[in-house]
Amino acid sequence: MDHTKAKPKPKKLDTPKTAEGSASQVHEQTVGDGGETHQLVDGVVLTTAQGAPIGDGQNSLRAGGPRGPVTLSDFQLREKIFHFDHERIPERVVHARGYGAHGYFETYESAEDITSADVFARAGERTPAFVRFSTVAGSEGSADLARDVRGFAVKLYTQQGNWDIVGNNIPVFFVQDALKFPDLVHAVKPEPDRGFPQAASAHDNFWDFASLMPETTHMLFWVMSDRGLPRSFRFMEGFGVHTFRMINPAGESVFVKFHWKPRQAVQSVMWPEAVKINGADPDFHRRDLWNAITSGDFPQWELGVQIFNDAFADSFEFDVLDATKLIPEELVPIRPLGRLVLDRVVDNFFAETEQVAFCTQNIVPGIDFSNDPLLAGRNFSYLDTQTKRLGGPNFTQLPINSPKCPFANFQQDGHMAMRNPVGRVNYEPNSWTGVDAGPREDPLSGFTSFSAEESGPQRRARPTKFADHYSQARQFLMSQTPVEQIHIVDAFVFELSKVATPAIRERMVANLINVSQEFAQLVADGLGLVELPQPTVVAAPPYDLEPSPALSILANPLSDFSGRKVAALVSDGCDASTINALRNALMEEGATLEIVAQKIGGVIASDGSLVLADTTVSGGPSVVFDAVVICLSTAGAEELASVSAALEFVRDAHAHCKYVGYDGEPSLALVNLAGLVTDSGYIDLSSGPEQFLTQCRGLRLWERDATFQRYPSFDPTTGLQI
Repeated sequence: MDHTKAKPKPKKLDTPKTAEGSASQVHEQTVGDGGETHQLVDGVVLTTAQGAPIGDGQNSLRAGGPRGPVTLSDFQLREKIFHFDHERIPERVVHARGYGAHGYFETYESAEDITSADVFARAGERTPAFVRFSTVAGSEGSADLARDVRGFAVKLYTQQGNWDIVGNNIPVFFVQDALKFPDLVHAVKPEPDRGFPQAASAHDNFWDFASLMPETTHMLFWVMSDRGLPRSFRFMEGFGVHTFRMINPAGESVFVKFHWKPRQAVQSVMWPEAVKINGADPDFHRRDLWNAITSGDFPQWELGVQIFNDAFADSFEFDVLDATKLIPEELVPIRPLGRLVLDRVVDNFFAETEQVAFCTQNIVPGIDFSNDPLLAGRNFSYLDTQTKRLGGPNFTQLPINSPKCPFANFQQDGHMAMRNPVGRVNYEPNSWTGVDAGPREDPLSGFTSFSAEESGPQRRARPTKFADHYSQARQFLMSQTPVEQIHIVDAFVFELSKVATPAIRERMVANLINVSQEFAQLVADGLGLVELPQPTVVAAPPYDLEPSPALSILANPLSDFSGRKVAALVSDGCDASTINALRNALMEEGATLEIVAQKIGGVIASDGSLVLADTTVSGGPSVVFDAVVICLSTAGAEELASVSAALEFVRDAHAHCKYVGYDGEPSLALVNLAGLVTDSGYIDLSSGPEQFLTQCRGLRLWERDATFQRYPSFDPTTGLQI
């Protein structure tokens, strides 16, 4: 570079607003000895973390001229690199990939008859909340649509302190005792010698563990069901998993199980669809939640509790302390307590979603634990792991974790302490008075544990009623519709087909026989086993339970199409009135329309108007939509017939049982060119979008599901029989 040339004069540019809203002057200026030109903003000074203003943030400090060595005295360089090197904290061992949002919990009416928890004391009161959804097995960089359990963790910033309801989208768990939790996680994570598969349970280690631990059976059926592939965070239930206690002002206790019911209903995707979504948009769930909230379509869930007393707990077929079991809603109905609304995305993903620390031990007066052994281990584990992840005991002082109610204690020092006692007193009890005395305990309003009576010897053992591992798995299976049942068969076949060791596959099928011999036979046929193995010896014989329709997704159909997305594949010459009518109808329903075209610039409609595209057909496959519409001209259909992505667009929509709207013969021609035969799921839009929208409320035309064809012995009309 010729340093003899005159340096350019500063050039005035636009005047933006600073973060504080005040006007600032932006100008170009040469910085450093190299004569580089940069934009600088007057009034917003770049500083070090210590507040020292920086004059040149583009070049390291060198000794002996521009080509000399960088010096250790460059504190700006060392601070910047130091911070960059430490930007990543250890990711969570499980639930590493998560996404969060802010909102509030609104109480319906006072629940003082069952709990003294302040959050349930006053009708209509809104309590701030933060929710983090997550997958369990994958790392932070894995894809959203893995077949997996989903975390559903809620932090309520109540007036009595923070209450964390740390649950999943499945009401039961894999193991009964926390002592086995590390083994479970080690087994499902990538195999340690090879470091794969990522975010997948389809490998030898996991199924070896599962086949040797019959208590995993019930949870396996849930994960292999469509519940393991939620359509989005907005369309899944949440469960507290464990049995907790609620204590009312009189000191009376009841057992409770927590349920989050989505007002958007429950919806899942198909496995072939999930695979393609992960390729097309690995952030599908994240994007869906972000878009919903930022567009004003705030997701809502209703919090309810199943309430039962000690007498019921003693009479129930299973032990309520067993986290691998559930209580059917038909047996103990859910009492609604309030609603959760998510209405604000985070300002900073790391500061909030990554640094939020959920601990099952975080409860408030009026809530208490049961003797669930898995819950006891979690109470230790969560606090321990958050301390490791966030660098020390002061993670509660981070804004996302800090209570929003008044709080006071004598905790001090430690890594990154931001608050410490003021004055001479940092202990209690003390004899000081007034403000110098510090906080005091309050026996009247403070937390008091329920005074449960315990008796018996101390030993390592499990209750006798923990021993039946198959009856509720059978109940879950028999509660599903035939479509859901065959999807579970297919999931087991796929997962076990990835297991290289024949003995593990056979041992798992031997376990499945105890749930249903007919089901096990279908899995064996899918795996190519010549004959069924002998069933696994059981500790407690399973027996038949009444089906629970509440456990099925498809048995509880939707009432509308709100919150869903429709894609309109368009070309030049498409009918603008059809597009506009469809958009208006979907908007009234609470759904959205996205335009898919060959080019992102959009198309020119038949009336000469420009129809802007939201995405291209190669970048917006039909798998990321709930239904599709084809709106083409004759020339447009001929052109798209040579575009492989367009043909795949309609073929996937058909294969995934989606409803397809079409506008006239040219649009239908593309379907024919794709080699597809139309059925009742194809709706002509010539008379308006009403019939198409009515059909879409059913979400899928399951008669088209090709999964049935892989299992000729399965009757899709009657399904599996007990």
